[in-house]
Amino acid sequence: MSWPEARARFPVLEQHAYLNAGTFGPLSRATLDAIASVRAWEGMRGRVGKAHFDEMLARRDRVRALLAEQINVPAENVAITDSTTQGVHIVLAGLGLGPGDEVVTTDAEHFGLSGPLIASGAKLRIARVRDAPAADVFGVIEAEVTPQTRLIATSAVSWIDGKVFPWHELRDATQVPVLVDGAQAAGAIEIDATGADFFTVSAQKWLCGPDATGALYVAEPEELAPRLVAYPGAEAYDIAAGTWTPKPGAQRFEPSFTPASSLAGLEAALTDLPEGRFARARDLAERCRELLLAEGHDVATEPGQATLVSFHVAGDAAAASAALYERGVIVRDLPNTNLLRASIGWWNDGSDLERLVEGLAAWSSITARSEG
Repeated sequence: MSWPEARARFPVLEQHAYLNAGTFGPLSRATLDAIASVRAWEGMRGRVGKAHFDEMLARRDRVRALLAEQINVPAENVAITDSTTQGVHIVLAGLGLGPGDEVVTTDAEHFGLSGPLIASGAKLRIARVRDAPAADVFGVIEAEVTPQTRLIATSAVSWIDGKVFPWHELRDATQVPVLVDGAQAAGAIEIDATGADFFTVSAQKWLCGPDATGALYVAEPEELAPRLVAYPGAEAYDIAAGTWTPKPGAQRFEPSFTPASSLAGLEAALTDLPEGRFARARDLAERCRELLLAEGHDVATEPGQATLVSFHVAGDAAAASAALYERGVIVRDLPNTNLLRASIGWWNDGSDLERLVEGLAAWSSITARSEG
């Protein structure tokens, strides 16, 4: 399969330079068709029946295995969730973290990780890495670890500037369990999550799945207490006796049944992915960074990081993002930073990057006139 053929899977790219997989990945025709097919079947026949339910369960198993492949872990260690944040809640509840416990995290996390940590009531030691060079991140985080630290909670890739965090090295050096927010990594860069104790996946981003799809990897499922218990995680139960038996492996943590149509869409998104996609995405991200620098833009992302490229923009970043959208260029502005963020995936090509640069030139002309 050629890259133009792979790109042609995504109808949004026929009109737009879509550079926002860090929020939502583009949806392929196969994903859209799979969702529509299941919805049509359910509309005509109802969302019931043994055959329908059995197929949904079988598809869950297939999707769980496909998700496991994306982060190179065994399928039995993966739970299907609806988001990274839900995975974080499962871990924090299972660990029983609260007042009196100590967690090390950073000032560059998304609220999807920080919010549950704050709500847990645990004491947070926050490493100041947001403005630190990538080479210094390990030392800055390690310095916050004490003998009382029960958990290190950090991203695999910073959602702000694409900085790659050394979570594996931190786990090895400190021997403290690590919870990794993999939202900006899974599907974007090559990942082997087996070194993590817990690793979350947001499938709607770089894996191009439907909304509210994700996963949680748990290295030792039997050592994490299931606290957010729901029907999908039960092997058996006896309501009269007040007992239940969890499913084997990480399935015990599954908190809900993902809609059958979303499962079908996610299965389609994870099937027949092109070889070389991670190297291509990183090459394109570096090319994007170089093009922006050549045009005089203040780029926040260092070379050799992941597939997010963030840069400062003249004037209001939200207004710049809106103006670019009107030109068919879709990027995200990051609140309270005056940064725009371009998310570069394997489905992009040079024309998308050129449209971004051209759109920014037009925006610079607008801001220059308004200032004059």
